[in-house]
Amino acid sequence: MQVILLERVAKLGQMGEVVEVKPGYARNFLLPQGKALTASQANIAQFDAQKAQLEARNLETKKEAEALAEKLAGQQFVVIRSASDSGALYGSVTPRDASDVATEGGFTVDKKQIFVKAPIKELGLHDVEVRLHPEVEVEITLNVARSEEEAALQASGKSIQDLAAEEEAEADFEIAELFEDIGAATEEDEDLAVAVDESGETVEQPE
Repeated sequence: MQVILLERVAKLGQMGEVVEVKPGYARNFLLPQGKALTASQANIAQFDAQKAQLEARNLETKKEAEALAEKLAGQQFVVIRSASDSGALYGSVTPRDASDVATEGGFTVDKKQIFVKAPIKELGLHDVEVRLHPEVEVEITLNVARSEEEAALQASGKSIQDLAAEEEAEADFEIAELFEDIGAATEEDEDLAVAVDESGETVEQPE
């Protein structure tokens, strides 16, 4: 099926190009979202008549997107989720979740503009793509954690595995200290010499 693009579409073409696409892709995505028209003679003529207007509108929205991109690029947003001790989430983080936290952070981002590279199903830092305009894309980071405190630690560069290892090492250290204290107390008891004087009284022998 041939369509004429009304804007740049990634991996497909630029505004005004007539391209061949699968009918389902055209009917379910390009046409309903106003990104293209079927490449009939009438629609091509309509595009040609409105080309200058479409290009001007595209330039305006691109400038607005670039202004937002400067502020949004590289931002990190915290997503609090329940997870197992191993870091596996009970569920997953979706584009809607990313949109919600970005909006709460003061940025107007629609879930349709969020593109997750791979399903987010574990704690940690995850980069996602935000397409603010067909020609403007930025990356943001989702800091997925079980608490704000854990998110702060992850933001400092520590992974959930690092945190678990530190907790285990701390527990081992506390146990070792406990055994050392018990051992030291036993040695003190053994070193305490007891002497009996002639009167039969028990006295502690000085060290």
